[in-house]
Amino acid sequence: MKVHYLRIVRRAFRALRHKKLRHRPWWQKISKPLFHRSLWVPCRDTVASGLAIGLFFSMMPMIPQSIFAAILAMRFKVNVPFAMAACFISNPFTNVPFWYAQIRLGQWLIDHLYLPVPAFLEKAEMTLPGVGAMSVSNFIVGFIALGVILALSAFPLVHLFSAILPHHLPVRKPGIKRALPADLRSDVL
Repeated sequence: MKVHYLRIVRRAFRALRHKKLRHRPWWQKISKPLFHRSLWVPCRDTVASGLAIGLFFSMMPMIPQSIFAAILAMRFKVNVPFAMAACFISNPFTNVPFWYAQIRLGQWLIDHLYLPVPAFLEKAEMTLPGVGAMSVSNFIVGFIALGVILALSAFPLVHLFSAILPHHLPVRKPGIKRALPADLRSDVL
């Protein structure tokens, strides 16, 4: 598993540092933060956070989900490949079940939690075969709620995987503490 991950990381690095792109100033500004090693080395905490970001963005109904997940992963200094890979659970085959779940979850949350919804969103309504009446507010509340639920479920899943197979997903060791100068060492000891 680790060998496959490293192969994927090397391919991604090569693609990002392509000779046609690497000399362009706008690409250097974008890609420079992406090449920090800590963003690519898998450990339990960075993978869990990266997976959470990716799962949240996978529920968003937009095209460049993985780009937004990568940018946010870089910002929070978590694992970028896992954030981008998690975005691909929503694809043309799984979108319809996810959309149905989002509509139903959104309607349930609005009905049971009495969420206030703007009137213009409530008026935008359509009837879908097999689904029934659906408003845009159901969909919006549903994809945000399902994204948060999936993001929160990433942490226990990754921690459980790390506990069962610690050699595949190790816990990051705390940074090495710097040695104290000689004059301070005698005061502390």
